[in-house]
Amino acid sequence: MNPKINVFFDELTQWKEELQLLRTFVLDCLLIEEEKWKVPCYTYNGKNIVLIHGFKEYFALNFMKGSLLLDSENVLIQQTENVQSGRQIRFTTIEQLVAMEATIKAYIFEAIEVEKRGLKIEYKKKEDYTIPEELIEKFKQNTEFQTAFEALTPGRQKGYLLHFSGSNNAKTRNNRIEKYMDKILQGKGMTDCTCGLSKRMPNCDGSHKFAI
Repeated sequence: MNPKINVFFDELTQWKEELQLLRTFVLDCLLIEEEKWKVPCYTYNGKNIVLIHGFKEYFALNFMKGSLLLDSENVLIQQTENVQSGRQIRFTTIEQLVAMEATIKAYIFEAIEVEKRGLKIEYKKKEDYTIPEELIEKFKQNTEFQTAFEALTPGRQKGYLLHFSGSNNAKTRNNRIEKYMDKILQGKGMTDCTCGLSKRMPNCDGSHKFAI
C-alpha cells in the first residue's frame, strides 16, 4: 500500500467503500501501488498490470493487457471496438465485488504471468486502418496538411484515422477532419494538451485548455 495513493481513496465521493475493498484485493496479489493517469495503477517489475477506475454507472478493474487473458469466466469487457489491449471487469455493487474476489485475483495472477512470459499485444498497423475518402481529398487539396499528417507518430495517426472513419456520414467525417486540421498542422495528436503533453499523461494536471 502506497501512502501517497491514500489521498485518491480519501477524496472519493462515489464508490468509496467499493474501491477501497477492490484495492485490498489487488494488493493481496503483491503488486506495487502507484499513481498513473490520476488513478491507482498496480505494477509488477515496472510493468502496468491493472488500474482501478470509478465511473458514474459502475466501477472497474482495468487489465492493461486484458486481451491476452483467457477470460475463462467470460467477465472481461472491451470498452469500445477500437480498444486493442485493455479489458475491464465492471461492478455495480459491493456484493458483486465480494462474490468475485477469487475470480479477480485469479485474473490478476494470470495477467502477471502474461508479463513474466513477455507476451506482447499485436497492435494493428496504420496501414490496417481505413483512410476516409474525405481525408484523401484534403490531402490532394493541401499537400502541407498531408505532410504534417504523415509526420505524426504512428499512434497519433491511428487515433485520427479511427476518429475520422468512425462515422457513416460523409459530412460528419469531413467536419471532423476540418476540426482537427490546425492541430495536425501543429504536429499534435487528438489528446495532446496545448502544453505539449497528452492529457492522459500523469505530468499534465488537466487544467490546461485543450485545442480539440
